[in-house]
Amino acid sequence: MSQNSPKNVAVIGAGPAGLVAARELQREGHIVVVFERENQLGGTWIYTPHTDSDPIGVDPNRRIVHSSLYSSLRVNLPREVMGFRDYPFVATKKPNRDPRRYPGHREVLDYLNDFASDFGLIELVRLGTEVGYVGLLENGKWKVSSRKSENDDHVVFVNEEYDAVVICNGQFTEPQIADIPGIEVWPGKQIHSHNYRIPEPFRDQVIVVIGAATSASDISREIAEVAKEVHISSRSALSGTPKKVHGYENLWLHSMIEAVGIDGGVNFHDGSKVHADIFIHCTGYKYHFPFLETNGIVTVDDNRVGPLYKHIFPPAFAPSLSFVGMPWKLISFPRCELQSKWIAGVLSSRISLLSKEDMIADIDAFYSSLDTSCIPKRYTHNMDFQLDYEDWLAVECGSPPPEKWRKEMYFIAREKIKTQAERYRDQWDDDDLIIQAHQDFVQFIPELPQVQKLST
Repeated sequence: MSQNSPKNVAVIGAGPAGLVAARELQREGHIVVVFERENQLGGTWIYTPHTDSDPIGVDPNRRIVHSSLYSSLRVNLPREVMGFRDYPFVATKKPNRDPRRYPGHREVLDYLNDFASDFGLIELVRLGTEVGYVGLLENGKWKVSSRKSENDDHVVFVNEEYDAVVICNGQFTEPQIADIPGIEVWPGKQIHSHNYRIPEPFRDQVIVVIGAATSASDISREIAEVAKEVHISSRSALSGTPKKVHGYENLWLHSMIEAVGIDGGVNFHDGSKVHADIFIHCTGYKYHFPFLETNGIVTVDDNRVGPLYKHIFPPAFAPSLSFVGMPWKLISFPRCELQSKWIAGVLSSRISLLSKEDMIADIDAFYSSLDTSCIPKRYTHNMDFQLDYEDWLAVECGSPPPEKWRKEMYFIAREKIKTQAERYRDQWDDDDLIIQAHQDFVQFIPELPQVQKLST
């Protein structure tokens, strides 16, 4: 129950972060409007075959497609781990659903739509409405300017004021591109994984995939089925390269790229060279808030969004401006849920927040600890280096700590991605943890058997 009068809150984005933020704000008694530029809910989990007009994603005037999903994508974590804590992501008997433990992307979108429907969130969302400006007014409220296309000839512009703004616009729209010496004269093509959908356009080509994360692994293996050759360039490949990837005759792992040339050659630091037709950059994304105006107070510097207290509140504007979903790695849906609970409670004054000065001191100490540990600025929001973050959030919210089984299942899954890239989605040996998960889930889904048969 809210301690103060309810706040009028604008939530920007109706993906997982925006939906759970809306739910927690509404639970706390606040009045919520969710702005979503697409014509459906789901954020990054909406698949489309369409891509940006600029395949590499560097042209500021390009036609932007906000989905980064490829057609064959399956999740890389078990569904038990992924779901919101009080809304388990379990297989359902509804028609046309994907019961696999590691389902395809459509199943996640269906889950999010179920979540929005069951918690009455759909009526809070303004679909097809893009936010163009967010800025603080002299009266302490936030101006939110948006536009909605009613049809091809008619656009409605709206200016409104809100007590608070929660930014949940995701991380997967603005591509990060590898810096390759000589690329300005290299004659081949380039594409960012944001614009990869299917392997067929790469048939009979020689491809260099840059990156070491799950998308690089998935895409390189899928393309190897049709390409002449695929060469993966990875920062983590420190020795023993080049080497052929087990199970493939046309897939190799290399170290980082040293330089490229006008002859189409690609030279790697391991001394090898190939002549390639296409680079695929599986190199991540940059945080991007083109609508936010803070007079330079909140910035993005080498992919550090800051200053943010606990990755959420900029001290100068707290608590009326906040961010959900900045951290990456670990388990995003439950983390966004805890972040949203904290924001909602702080806005109603049920949960107290440090003073501006103490928040700044905490941020300075955090940045200093990263520097001392030689962790690059671009990894500020990488949760691999902040494993106790969700435990801290749970304490602040008065919520139970993250479940032990969820943590164990996550780290087992992470390890299997590295060691069993071909099989981890369809073979596992943590049935004891699945039983523990389902024992927890029964309190939310009474009809769920403790051991649910999961299809592969």
